[in-house]
Amino acid sequence: MRFLCLFLGDITQKGYEKKRAKLLAPYVPQKLCTDPAQGLKTEKSAVLRRPLGAVLVLRRFPLADIHTEAVQAALAKHKEQKMALPMPTKRRSTFVQSPADACTPPDTSSASEDEGSLRRQAALSAALHQSLQNAESWINRSVQGSSTSSSASSTLSHGEGKGTSGSLADVFANTRIGRSWLPTEQSLRLCRLAQGGGGAPNPCWTWHSLLCSFPPGVPVSSRVSTKIQQLLNTLKRPKRPPLKEFFVDDFEEIVEVPQPDPNQPKPEGRQMTPVKGEPLGVVCNWPPALEAALQRWGTTQAKCPCLTALDVTGKPVYTLTYGKLWSRSLKLAYTLLNKLGTKNEPVLKPGDRVALVYPNNDPVMFMVAFYGCLLAEVIPVPIEVPLTRKDAGGQQIGFLLGSCGIALALTTEVCLKGLPKTQNGEIVQFKGWPRLKWVVTDSKYLSKSPKDWQPNISAAGTEPAYIEYKTSKEGSVMGVTVSRVAMLAHCQALSQACNYSEGETIVNVLDFKKDAGLWHGILTNVMNKLHTISVPYSVMKTCPLSWVQRVHAHKAKVALVKCRDLHWAMMAHRDQRDVSLSSLRIPGGIFSFFLGSVSSCDAFLSLFQSHGLKPEAICPCATSPEAMTVAIRRPGVPGAPLPGRAILSMNGLSFGVIRVNTEDKNSALTVQDVGHVMPGGMMCIVKPDGPPQLCKTDEIGEICVSSRAGGMMYYGLAGVTKNTFEVIPVNSSGSPVGEVPFVRSGLLGFVGPGSLVFVVGKMDGLLTVSGRRHNADDIVATGLAVESIKTVYRGRIAVFSVSVFYDERIVVVAEQRPDASEEDSFQWMSRVLQAIDSIHQVGVYCLALVPANTLPKTPLGGIHISQTKQHFLEGSLHPCNILMCPHTCVTNLPKPRQKQPGVGPASVMVGNLVAGKRIAQASGRDLGQIEDNDLVKKHQFLTEVLQWRAQATPDHPLFLLLNAKGTTVCTATCLQLHKKAERIASVLCDKGHLNAGDNVVLLYPPGIELITAFYGCLYSGCVPVTVRPPHAQSLVATLPTVRMIVEVSKAACILTTQTLMRLLKSREAAGAVDVKTWPTIIDTDDLPRKRLAQIYKPPTPEMLAYLDFSVSTTGMLTGVKEDSTTALGSCSSALPPPWKVLAHVELWCHCCESSSELSLCCISWVISRAKEQTELADRGQMSSCSPLPGVCVQARGINLSCVRTCVVVAEERPRVSLTHSFSKLFKDIGLSSRAVSTTFGSRVNVAICLQGTSGPDPTTVYVDLKSLRHDRVRLVERGAPQSLLLSESGKILPGVKVVIVNPETKGPLGDSHLGEIWVNSPHTASGYYTIYDNETLQADHFNTRLSFGDAAQTLLCCRCPTLPSVACAGVYSGHHAVFTWTNLLVVVVELCGCEQEALDLVPLVTNVVLEEHYLIVGVVVVVDPGVIPINSRGEKQRMHLRDSFLADQLDPIYVAYNM
Repeated sequence: MRFLCLFLGDITQKGYEKKRAKLLAPYVPQKLCTDPAQGLKTEKSAVLRRPLGAVLVLRRFPLADIHTEAVQAALAKHKEQKMALPMPTKRRSTFVQSPADACTPPDTSSASEDEGSLRRQAALSAALHQSLQNAESWINRSVQGSSTSSSASSTLSHGEGKGTSGSLADVFANTRIGRSWLPTEQSLRLCRLAQGGGGAPNPCWTWHSLLCSFPPGVPVSSRVSTKIQQLLNTLKRPKRPPLKEFFVDDFEEIVEVPQPDPNQPKPEGRQMTPVKGEPLGVVCNWPPALEAALQRWGTTQAKCPCLTALDVTGKPVYTLTYGKLWSRSLKLAYTLLNKLGTKNEPVLKPGDRVALVYPNNDPVMFMVAFYGCLLAEVIPVPIEVPLTRKDAGGQQIGFLLGSCGIALALTTEVCLKGLPKTQNGEIVQFKGWPRLKWVVTDSKYLSKSPKDWQPNISAAGTEPAYIEYKTSKEGSVMGVTVSRVAMLAHCQALSQACNYSEGETIVNVLDFKKDAGLWHGILTNVMNKLHTISVPYSVMKTCPLSWVQRVHAHKAKVALVKCRDLHWAMMAHRDQRDVSLSSLRIPGGIFSFFLGSVSSCDAFLSLFQSHGLKPEAICPCATSPEAMTVAIRRPGVPGAPLPGRAILSMNGLSFGVIRVNTEDKNSALTVQDVGHVMPGGMMCIVKPDGPPQLCKTDEIGEICVSSRAGGMMYYGLAGVTKNTFEVIPVNSSGSPVGEVPFVRSGLLGFVGPGSLVFVVGKMDGLLTVSGRRHNADDIVATGLAVESIKTVYRGRIAVFSVSVFYDERIVVVAEQRPDASEEDSFQWMSRVLQAIDSIHQVGVYCLALVPANTLPKTPLGGIHISQTKQHFLEGSLHPCNILMCPHTCVTNLPKPRQKQPGVGPASVMVGNLVAGKRIAQASGRDLGQIEDNDLVKKHQFLTEVLQWRAQATPDHPLFLLLNAKGTTVCTATCLQLHKKAERIASVLCDKGHLNAGDNVVLLYPPGIELITAFYGCLYSGCVPVTVRPPHAQSLVATLPTVRMIVEVSKAACILTTQTLMRLLKSREAAGAVDVKTWPTIIDTDDLPRKRLAQIYKPPTPEMLAYLDFSVSTTGMLTGVKEDSTTALGSCSSALPPPWKVLAHVELWCHCCESSSELSLCCISWVISRAKEQTELADRGQMSSCSPLPGVCVQARGINLSCVRTCVVVAEERPRVSLTHSFSKLFKDIGLSSRAVSTTFGSRVNVAICLQGTSGPDPTTVYVDLKSLRHDRVRLVERGAPQSLLLSESGKILPGVKVVIVNPETKGPLGDSHLGEIWVNSPHTASGYYTIYDNETLQADHFNTRLSFGDAAQTLLCCRCPTLPSVACAGVYSGHHAVFTWTNLLVVVVELCGCEQEALDLVPLVTNVVLEEHYLIVGVVVVVDPGVIPINSRGEKQRMHLRDSFLADQLDPIYVAYNM
């Protein structure tokens, strides 16, 4: 009988209700149906607690003033509320209470709802009462009859058998099940009732139902052979579900799925139609290609300025003319094609890709390289300069280079010298990058082209011109390929939209390598012979007003800036007042999708209007790498009214609907248009999720553009390209609208009146929480408005979402100022949480503050969002302050199950029987079958066994004591052990003056001395009590436990060594306990040679043999009484002959969950039989061995081929991964994988099951975790979501009977149920020893009976919840503990890293417990290694830990209170 009762089963409440209704249909009258919607009201209100709010944005006010007003209004609501957020503590504890409802899991068994609902059927009850008999006899027969069947090979019934109604189980409540199951008149009447009629029963159905009702092992009166009966039982089992169903993560059955709010706004407009831009005009002097424009201006207008670069002080340092640009680009193109390789094997060919690696302060060299690549017909890929090997996003850049097949990089001499080098002077190999050949493009390294060599300049075609890299929301880098014709068409569209004229001067503050900075400052300026003043980012950091100064000095017509540049220019305005912006025709540039963009534009205009700035000059635009320029506001006519603005409801925007806000100003968002569609383009709005269905006119969606001036593909990514660059919009019925493909821009917006385009956000910044959309920039603006200047840095806040428990959760990370105190930071975080909750009406899952300059940054100084998110998920963010609010955010936890009233144990059992389910019970072989020729029948006591072995095999070695080097220190043969035990018994009688039955504490380190003292006590008639000796370095912590065991066991004497005796009486010990109250202490180092006159023989085997004391995980000290029958019974069952045992278990107490009896019964068993080899170990020893390198083990010359069995002693469940890794580690030195097995037991019965060497390999199964949480067992396939790997614990030992019981009702369960393990065996402990006269606990554990019969079944052990391993290098594996405090779950983890990494554990622990156990952690406590108390068996003392936590004695590194 394999000890593995795991089957397929019916687990859900829905299935239970369905089955119950079906069974009770013939008896229960029809009731009026209630409105199901009423039951959903509470559910909806729990999930959708409140509508989404907004941040107030008013016109013509600065951003800070506007948002501060909205935030202060929101925080005013919380002013009168008492602050309920305790500060996180460092090295101290704080109390907080946050009540949480406790829930009791219901009993969803297949029985009736009311225990006595059908008792009025007196006739049927009387008839059944006469025919059914004692439950005890039936249980005994079923246990014996089913002992030959393998529960591991059984399949659980789904409960679909057509048995009698579950309500009939109530009739069995006060009846006894008889031995005979013949089809009597009463049983036929039962079948008729199950059919729902009173007529004659169907013979086929009757006999089939009776067979289904028989549990396996119950005798059936028929002549059918056993094999045919097994075949019938197999055919009755339901078919397994389809394989694909095992791999579907049906999370809707787990979580509380939010119901749609019936009052939420819905789009009501008509379906939109694509909007076309103005026609792209044809100008006679437009060139056929951009290279032709360069050739024209370079030869005809050679001295005209093209590009001016600034130094770090903001002064012009070099001006590149069109003639120099043409000549240098020509030299570079000739060098790339002819001088890098041989004539027959050139390094570059037209169409190859090259990387352009130029710093942001050198636009001149970049422009020369870019046009040199265009003239050489190679494809440039501009990237950022790598600074270190671990740059943020550097590995993804390497992936882009590899996918593009780039082997050559162009750079400058200065930049090449600044790259990180190895010790040999070579450029380091950047992580994820392909090997590159670096080419310097300075003029002195280029070859002048011959006069007869000219580049191939033809009309622009569809071949790629350049590749612009783009970082996605997840952090992956993709290359947007732009064709030559698209590049030319885009320049033409920009020239027409912006009304560029030859010779104009523009100031470019944007990145010239990508996006609008490249399109305007590098490409369009050459087409129109413009003069570009490039202001690098480094200059903007030191002087934010530098671009305004350049506009004033050069009388620039156009300035390309972001809204942040407008804001910082206002902040620095007081530094310089004598500037004029009257020359500007288009100053305001790129719309940054920031909540304050409207405010920034208005505030900048109001401030600089006195300096000549005209209101119509500010022209926002919208761009994206894929669609390039989406829309731009045309230069306004002087004196014309400004375009209108939309004041929208944020509540409507969160549902993707446009609604004009007319009520609360705090729930409004003011947006301004970004102009009209680009010339020659066409625009439509599609739904951001699912198929590209056209939105309605009042609906927010993703902007899609169809134009010649757009990207063509993601290089090398055909699948993603099709979903982005080849979108065909469809209508509501799914039919395509036209055949023109569109390109997704990644922008969210709508088309307003007058075909004006409004942009409200980006797809990359979209946070979808519980079905609602929020903008990350909106949340950033709210945080900055909460007095952020004193606490965090502006512009260094990252907002993103992480997927936790089937929904997105918002995380806010900001850099804290060095001078901000802990209290100020916590107050700011608390106020930010309140503001976001009130204004946006969404909860923040985690708010973390990190030290200054620690967040990963982009090359232009912004926060690298995806890399920050990756650090957060990996636990490498290293915050200095953190505040988590899972109780507010996680609103989709499963509903707590309600206990079903009126379901008794008899109903459960009989409901399982009539449904064809087997009772979850099993047993081993009968001990009588294996003990006929056993010596145990002759020797009933351990002392008799030792005496017999001393006479029969006196020189046989029993024990070898090895030191750390593997050298034998001491040996003990049978005769030596016998004689030494006699001498110890003589000392006890002479010096101790002890009588038979006195308790003696054995205080020894593990070794042969402990074994001899144990048998010496048995020889003298004393009761040995094995105790772990105190630790000399921690007497204060370990000695009180020894003292308590001595007092509770009422020991009359202590046997120990001289060293320990001096320690017990030392001055250090006196500081911990009263050393004068020790009983008689006898050392056994120098024993007299006096023999014992007579060896004590107990009158009966039931006499007490020894006591096993230990402290439970709940802090209770208990002693288990073991008699001689129990000890020898364990030996007979657990370890059949003949083996040799290598014991790694500690001899004075049990390891992990086992008892000292296992070690001692192994010792006594070795005394009786020893010829082969086995090994005992616990999980802790296996864990310490697993990290060892195999080479180190092999170098010692160790060979484990002689090990037949390595038994992992007593776990709550086998650790499959640990066992596999241990076997794999020692496989090369001879350890067989079949040799490693597990045993299972507990303190009151150490030997329940053991894996034998002759049996098959242990069975492993995958169990559905959702079912386990509902106390059900359902098998799934490997790789299925929500699955747990389990392994069997071996074969049930002879004489052991096991039944799975509901601990609340004390009734047996079916195979599909999860319950407590109750055991009945001859080697079970006899009881507890003086638990302060607690007779109730004694009866519950050792004299418990099933609730419907008289069979005495002893309670063995309970299920123990465990915390999953946290995937973080900073946590000791397994060193964490959990307990509850004021309805909060407290998790204590030990940190092995530095204290700065302590706060990384808070989100990791919270996430893993929520994901795997559906529990919200209330408090996370990070402590030093060794703080969690562990008893002698390796068990965590959770109650001691809880007491230390409440008494503020832990000295924690950090205490985080999750709100």
